[in-house]
Amino acid sequence: MTPSLTHLAFHVQQLEACIAFYREYCGLKVVHRRRKRATDVAWLAEEGREHDIVIILLAGGIQCKQSLSDYSHLGFAVDSKEKVDAIARRAEGEGILVWDVVQEDFPVGYYCGVTDPNGAIVEFSYGQPLGPGSESMLIDR
Repeated sequence: MTPSLTHLAFHVQQLEACIAFYREYCGLKVVHRRRKRATDVAWLAEEGREHDIVIILLAGGIQCKQSLSDYSHLGFAVDSKEKVDAIARRAEGEGILVWDVVQEDFPVGYYCGVTDPNGAIVEFSYGQPLGPGSESMLIDR
């Protein structure tokens, strides 16, 4: 069997704030919660993808100090440019927009970047050949 990506795990300083962010901005839900060796752990997933891939948040991390030239991020696809615009407006109002809306050539698409409560960047994009609805897009162009 070829290995399959099942989860990404991150230590975070403010677990409850991060859970709220990923619920509100990304539509994730908590699918598992436990205390492990004095660490609070939360597994978050998209509805219907609980057995495919989860983000695991572990309490007790340090605040991320990601520079603007560091493009490390988590990427979430949305179903329209209008959704990207709405997320960017909301994030700007909350003071957490780090990449304003940009239209790039294929395969990058239309996107913005928002910081989560731990300081990590989360990208919201439309038009990338990834995620639901992208099966008809060819990556090798």
